[in-house]
Amino acid sequence: MYTTHMLLIAHVIVALSSIVVTGLAYLRPSVAKLRSSYSLVGLTLASGTILVITTHSPLLSSCMTGLIYLAVVMFGIFATQRKMTAKDAL
Repeated sequence: MYTTHMLLIAHVIVALSSIVVTGLAYLRPSVAKLRSSYSLVGLTLASGTILVITTHSPLLSSCMTGLIYLAVVMFGIFATQRKMTAKDAL
C-alpha cells in the first residue's frame, strides 16, 4: 500500500512537471525541452499504466483522464514543434 501511494505521488508530480516543461518549451522553444517533454510524457504513461494494473482502478475513468492529459500535452508539443519549424524557416 505504501508503494502504491508513493507511485501515485510520483505519477502526479511527473504529470504536472510535463505540463510545466511543455509550457516552458512553447514559450522558449528548444530541442532539449522537447526531449524532456517526451520523456516526462512517457514516464507519466508508464506510471499510470502501472497504477491502473496494480490498483485495479476503473479503466474507463482512468483512461479518460489520461487521454485528456495526453491531448493537452501533445497539443503543446505539436505547437512547440510548429513554432520551432517556423522560426527555422525565417
